[in-house]
Parts: sequence; structure tokens; C-alpha cells
Amino acid sequence: MIPSPIHKVLSIFQKHRVRSLLMGGQACVLYGAAEFSRDTDFAILADPANLRRLGKALQDLRARPIAVPPFEVKYLRKGHAIHFRCQAKGCAGLRVDLMARLRGLSGFPILWRKRHIWRLSSSLKVAGLSLPDLVRAKKTQRDKDWPMIRRLVEADYFTHRGKAGAKQIGFWLREARSPEILIELKREFPAKFAQEAKKRGLLRAVGKKPVQVLEKLLRREEDHERRKDRAYWRPLRRELELLRRTQASSRPWSA
Repeated sequence: MIPSPIHKVLSIFQKHRVRSLLMGGQACVLYGAAEFSRDTDFAILADPANLRRLGKALQDLRARPIAVPPFEVKYLRKGHAIHFRCQAKGCAGLRVDLMARLRGLSGFPILWRKRHIWRLSSSLKVAGLSLPDLVRAKKTQRDKDWPMIRRLVEADYFTHRGKAGAKQIGFWLREARSPEILIELKREFPAKFAQEAKKRGLLRAVGKKPVQVLEKLLRREEDHERRKDRAYWRPLRRELELLRRTQASSRPWSA
């Protein structure tokens, strides 16, 4: 269940017609793979009209920027996250994180076309990253994200396996992180499995190698994505550190 402070943020964004996509822990909750999170994360469209609407929403939430970088479009377009803390009644203390560019994902217009819609009440509809895009966004260097990817895919598999189409089956075969699920997928969908095995090398070992070997191959995939994520963030983190130093040096000295 989405807590009421987050409902308020979502309602304000809807009121101002902010073009945004829910992601992060709250999207995981709505997809049925619960994750405790005090933050609300959005991918946003970083064009002038949408940023004006976003600015009005942030005013209603009495949201103030925290940390670095500052709330400027150039940092959004580089891939930085901009962090805010809400002060409005009903959501005071809630953090809102905004990004316009996500590693390994398409630009916002394409993400928007693939969006998933949740109706949380008769008056509140929320757009979020599609499940495949959310899974890709979770492929980070953070330890907590990889168990969540597994839960997201498994929740979708167990909910829809009796009525899935080829596209959804392909998603499971590309993203499943459990040897047992991969073995089931090979048994249930052999033709699609053979097709996807041409793209994901790990699948060629399913049914031929012990589970322990599959687990090692899954870890190898994970390590590869972690390295890519570290390389992506390295220059952005250098820029953040420079901004922090510049900010600190500009503060007036006091005894």
C-alpha cells in the first residue's frame, strides 16, 4: 500500500499535469514486489513547459532542494538526480527525487509511450515505468536492487504465467534471476526459450549445468551490470564532488 504522504505528492503532480513516471521503491510496491522506501522517485520530461508545471507542483509541496546538484535543467539532462524535501502539511519530511535520464534506458518520450497506469482511487491515476524499464533501471551497483529485480520478475511470472503472450514470456526469459524459474520457463515455453537463448548466453546452460553453475552465471551477469553502472556514475560523481567543494568554499567563514 502506498502511504498517504506519497498519495499527496502523486495527487499534486496530477493536479499540475506534470509529465512524470513513478519509479523506484514505490513503483516496486505497486508491481507487487514490496519494498520499504521513504522516498518517491520520478523520471520526468525535462522540457520548459513540463518544468514550469513541475515548479508549481514543488511550490504546492513546499519542496526545497537538498544536497547537490541544484535544480537546473543542465544537470537533469546529464543524468543527475535532483533531491527535494517536502515541507507541506501531510507530506512533511518526504523526499522526492527527480531524474530525466536513466542509464541503459530510452529517452523520456519512449518511456512514456510504454508507461504503466495504476488507478489508486477514483480520482488518482499514476503513470509509472513499464515493468521491463523498471527492471532495467534497477540494474545498478547497489546491493539492494538485485534481490528486488528477482522479486519483480517472479511476481509477474507467478501472476501471469497462465495467460502470458510471447512478449511477456520473452521478458521473463531475459530478466529472470532464479535458476528454478529459468528451468520452469524452459519446460513450459521451449520454442521461445530457444529463441531467447540466442541472445542471453546464460540460458544455454539451463537444463545442462547444475543449479550452482547457473547461480555463478547469474552473478557474473550482475557483476557486469554493476561495473557498467559504476563507470556511468564515475564522471557524474566527480562533478557532484566538485559542486560540493565549490558550495562549501563559498560559505562565509565564521569563528
